[in-house]
Amino acid sequence: MLRRPAGSIRNPVLPGFHPDPSILRVGTDYYLATSTFEWYPGVRLHHSRDLVNWRPIGGALDSVRLLDMTGNPDSGGIWAPCLSYVDGLFHLVFTDVKAYSRFWDTPNYLVTAPSIEGPWSAPVALHAQGFDVSMFHDDATGRSWLLSNRTDWRPGHEWANGIIAQQYDRDARSLVGEATDIYAGTAAGMTEGPHLYLRDGWYYLVTAEGGTEWFHQATVARSRDVLGPYESDPAGPLITSVHRPDLALQKAGHGSLVQTPAGEWFFAHLAGRPLTPRGRCVLGRETAIQRVTWTADGWPRIEGGVPHDEVAGPDLPAHPWPDEPETDDFTGPALGPNWSTLRRPAASTWVSSQARPGHLRVRGGRSPGAMSGESLVARRVQHVRATFEATVDFAPTHFQHLAGITAYYNSRNWYFLHVGYDETAGPFVGMLSSDQGRVSMHGPAVPVAGPVRLRLDLDAAVLRASYGDAEWGPFDASILSDEYARDPDGGFTGAFFGLWALDMTGAGRPADFSAATYKPQR
Repeated sequence: MLRRPAGSIRNPVLPGFHPDPSILRVGTDYYLATSTFEWYPGVRLHHSRDLVNWRPIGGALDSVRLLDMTGNPDSGGIWAPCLSYVDGLFHLVFTDVKAYSRFWDTPNYLVTAPSIEGPWSAPVALHAQGFDVSMFHDDATGRSWLLSNRTDWRPGHEWANGIIAQQYDRDARSLVGEATDIYAGTAAGMTEGPHLYLRDGWYYLVTAEGGTEWFHQATVARSRDVLGPYESDPAGPLITSVHRPDLALQKAGHGSLVQTPAGEWFFAHLAGRPLTPRGRCVLGRETAIQRVTWTADGWPRIEGGVPHDEVAGPDLPAHPWPDEPETDDFTGPALGPNWSTLRRPAASTWVSSQARPGHLRVRGGRSPGAMSGESLVARRVQHVRATFEATVDFAPTHFQHLAGITAYYNSRNWYFLHVGYDETAGPFVGMLSSDQGRVSMHGPAVPVAGPVRLRLDLDAAVLRASYGDAEWGPFDASILSDEYARDPDGGFTGAFFGLWALDMTGAGRPADFSAATYKPQR
């Protein structure tokens, strides 16, 4: 068999909403775990054998037994998970953020599994002193350590209060002793996202600093002792795009290291691609991978200290995966790995691909601002130019019945092309939007009967909607971005296309969706 090289890594390797990557190698397999915030399944997982080609394998936390996000705020939920492997088990630590900003409710948990596809154990409760937890298994001592930042609610104090470490007893499945402050960070501030590595007798601490916007960076410090003191790299950040607004990849920072069997090193990190220089990033924060070399005195380096669109891949055989189909006909027993649901798992009580063959039946849920009980099945937007279509079979009888397709960011920022009901005209197709919570209706309202094929077209900052000959828009798609949503409530996710059903009477009136198609426009 010919050994075909893996080729170049073209960034981002995970386009669309895939922030805070934790990368792990087990044998010849590589895994990426990324933040999912308020979306189920919690912790999105991808798999590769060459660091170039990646396939989604769904989410780890797919039940209320593993994760209960009832009432979680927009951009709460799963922040910065970390994958590790020891004792023949995958260890996954994560934060389920219940509140953030001045006050912080950040309970942290650990689940384990013999396979990346589960089954995952019942969660072990860890501390709630900070977020961005990671686990380090020290080959030199056999001990395991839990790391995180420390948050501080007090007025006059910095909210990010440095990095802490606490020993974890794998046999007892519990933390040992008290947390120790190990690193205060650099002048960039907002130190978070710690990951720890042992190389040539040095403990290397990789952190994220400067906030997750334009001033973001990844910082490296090292120590001869796991608990410090840590010396920051005198050359400055490992990677940042703060001084290079011309680069395609901005916000470069939060990430983790991986080594191949041949001794090559790579760094998986988050990045954003603004539509204009330092403008809005509709696709959210994405995952990129950079090649890492080491200096003679033992510091890691990325060429130029900046993110690159393309880098030389590893010395590994190419391992491409089959292309994903553009259309989902919902013929399987469960949702495919590209689908997510909002704040609750895809239980048969409200969503089913078995109730009507070739359709996804979604029972109408609560209103957009409910923070629980919403009936939204969605997939990440991964291209700045893309089309989303679906056929909707829905028979509303009340103005509180709505079902259709959405371009969605969070509970306050979305567009909704839907079938609704008017007491005088009966069922119709119409367009709703929410801009920072201000809801608007857009004409025309087109009378309908029976199934309808609805369509959304994204063209960078422009969104259009259509049904047959009727059109709505153009609309400002850039409101579906972190930069816009962050004021006033915070935003850390990305744009989704989705299938949405609402029944605000509480009766759960069903809508049947079929032939859901996501098609990039090159």
